[in-house]
Amino acid sequence: MEQFLITNMAPVMFGALVVFLLSGFPVAFALAANGLFFGFLGIEFGLLKPELLQALPNRLFGIMANDTLLAIPFFTFMGLILERSGMAEDLLDTIGQLFGPIRGGVAYAVIFVGALLAATTGVVAASVISMGLISLPVMLRYGYDKKLASGVIAASGTLAQIIPPSLVLIVMADQLGRSVGDMYKAAFVPGLLLTAMYAGYVLALSIFKPATVPALPPEARNLREPNGRSGVVSLLALLALAVGASFAFASYYGSTHPNAPADEVGIYSAGVGIVGAFVLAVINRRLKIGLLSRMAEKVVFVLIPPLALIFLVLGTIFVGIATPTEGGGMGALGALILAIMNRRLSMDLLKQAMNSTTRLSCFVVFILIGSSVFSLVFRGVNGDLWVEHLLTSLPGGTGGFLIVVNLLFFGLAFFLDFFELAFILVPLVGPVAEKMGIDLIWFGVLLGVNMQTSFMHPPFGFALFYLRSVAPKEVKTSDIYWGAVPFVLIQVIMVALIIVFPRIVSIEKKTDMKEKIELKIDVPAGQGYGEGTPQLDFSTPGSGQGDEAPQLNFSTEEDKK
Repeated sequence: MEQFLITNMAPVMFGALVVFLLSGFPVAFALAANGLFFGFLGIEFGLLKPELLQALPNRLFGIMANDTLLAIPFFTFMGLILERSGMAEDLLDTIGQLFGPIRGGVAYAVIFVGALLAATTGVVAASVISMGLISLPVMLRYGYDKKLASGVIAASGTLAQIIPPSLVLIVMADQLGRSVGDMYKAAFVPGLLLTAMYAGYVLALSIFKPATVPALPPEARNLREPNGRSGVVSLLALLALAVGASFAFASYYGSTHPNAPADEVGIYSAGVGIVGAFVLAVINRRLKIGLLSRMAEKVVFVLIPPLALIFLVLGTIFVGIATPTEGGGMGALGALILAIMNRRLSMDLLKQAMNSTTRLSCFVVFILIGSSVFSLVFRGVNGDLWVEHLLTSLPGGTGGFLIVVNLLFFGLAFFLDFFELAFILVPLVGPVAEKMGIDLIWFGVLLGVNMQTSFMHPPFGFALFYLRSVAPKEVKTSDIYWGAVPFVLIQVIMVALIIVFPRIVSIEKKTDMKEKIELKIDVPAGQGYGEGTPQLDFSTPGSGQGDEAPQLNFSTEEDKK
């Protein structure tokens, strides 16, 4: 038995961790207890030296000194403040009125608002609960299918996992040793594409099963002009004007700054268009010119504040003005300002947001401490080499590796959430992916899309639990579970698309930061050294046999003469 443990310490240690986790033991303590137990066992068997555990204090201080992790409490606090400031209610009501006349309009509104909340809050629970409380009763009242209504709300809430400023991308970047800003840029297009795929599914239902996604009846559309018109024409004209201003500024800025990156030009020009539309709406309201309809004004005043916050946070990160941590700090301040503007900020709101932020931050840090203890001992017993050999020996090369890793993450997502997956598995598979030539930013986005399914997996998906807690009694738990299945399949298709078409994840070519060291020995001329080239002689004294140490002979041919 002792010899078996010595020979197979790494797989036994990993198997024991799985048993701990499936037993329901707290993850952070399961990781730490597992690491310490096998650490002491390895010392007893002579596999490890006691000095190895002396590295633990340095690892813990390294976690506390990690500036990247500061972005997690900032973005969490921002999301919780925004969720309680009434922004989600205003967005859902306004966008629902805008899309209401078409089939599936409320479902489109939920998807659009879910993407917008994801780009501002980054918190799944806040998005799902807000949309569940506001949109689900409306969808049920006007005849939407219960399964579709539940699924689209839960799925739209999980967009916060992949659309920046996602918390999982911060953790992935930290665990893979890559920039959070680069990870955000790479995940932006996949997040928007996934949003479009959700909307495409609703469109398909409106064509083939129109009864499941009815339009809002006329009496439910209250944003109308006195003459009965919807006012959409005025909104389209304002949109065209804003787009024209953006293109004009982009042309001017591109001509005056020819070396400016494309994302910088895009962010600045979009900001000009948004600010222009907002200023025009303010002038129209203050002076009562009557250029804009009620619908256009309402959309501008509801959409511009969260869009401004998105540009404040993500725009400064993408352009390079601020780090993700600084962007999170600005986002938290911006959320407080929006709450004050909506007259929703109170001491109770601040206390709730700070308590929830503190709990989540402590949860993350404790899991990270436990995973550090586990990974230290696991690497000490050559567990990383065992994992590397296991994954590199798979058939199919890189493709086989990606398929097996994604199946592993997909399967474990039934039982573990994204924090646990990121802290336990990513440090094990990341180095193997890098050795196989896989870009770690692309790999991180791929795993991020995969881990998004952990919120939608029946029966332990957290998004399903959040929705169940606020859904009416007429919505059965089975309706929520079955409604989530099509969207889980869409997420799986998205993972496959990223593997087959890797250019979906935009990765900039980065400068090689590895130092190139060149050994150059200059022999001064005219100082008795001659002009010959020094010879490196690594032979040992005698005839090259024996245990003598090799000798370095720097004599030149001129010296030998």
